[in-house]
Amino acid sequence: NRTDARWHRLIDSSRGASKNLYINEDDAEGTEASVTAFNSDGFSLGTDTGSDGWNEDGDAHVAWQWKANGGTTTSFTESGNNPGGTIQTNTTAGFSIITTTGTGATGTIAHGLGAVPEIIISKQRSNAENWAVYHGSNTSAPETEILTLNTTDATADNANGYNDTAPTSSVFTVHTKNEVNTDARTYVHYVFAPIQGYSKFGSYTGNGN
Repeated sequence: NRTDARWHRLIDSSRGASKNLYINEDDAEGTEASVTAFNSDGFSLGTDTGSDGWNEDGDAHVAWQWKANGGTTTSFTESGNNPGGTIQTNTTAGFSIITTTGTGATGTIAHGLGAVPEIIISKQRSNAENWAVYHGSNTSAPETEILTLNTTDATADNANGYNDTAPTSSVFTVHTKNEVNTDARTYVHYVFAPIQGYSKFGSYTGNGN
């Protein structure tokens, strides 16, 4: 909602149209009929009864959308310390949605992109935890760092997130931090790789001008 102060909702076709996460908050996943369906030409919205923020009468709204695999997921099983879950990937767009159940131990997750990811955004679904973000241009050693999507915190050196291990063209690594891989808790990971002529990720140093 661009007219009023409302929360940002994140909804995807792996978790389901009624499953909401809020990118400005650490809340666990909730169920609301904000998006009711993903369609071939867009998406359908539910009734906004007042100040819910997804379809308020007369208010301006904006939505950002990435296509993964048309909502079709592939399941993968837990293997040792490597989490199990589901994946849907669009290699043309360099984008994957991955759901996992944590193992509480250092493991790897296949992302299906066939290229090294530059951004990984992780969120625990079952409990209230901050969003964890890996960015390939964050620092000179980005694999050691975590950014927090829902706070104003500076980047933090924390090996318990992505295990101080850079992602590869096939997998990324998660350690034991609550935000990424607590045993038996559920997660979603949004993974982006750059595609020539389509997407690019970087950083800059400001000069105040």
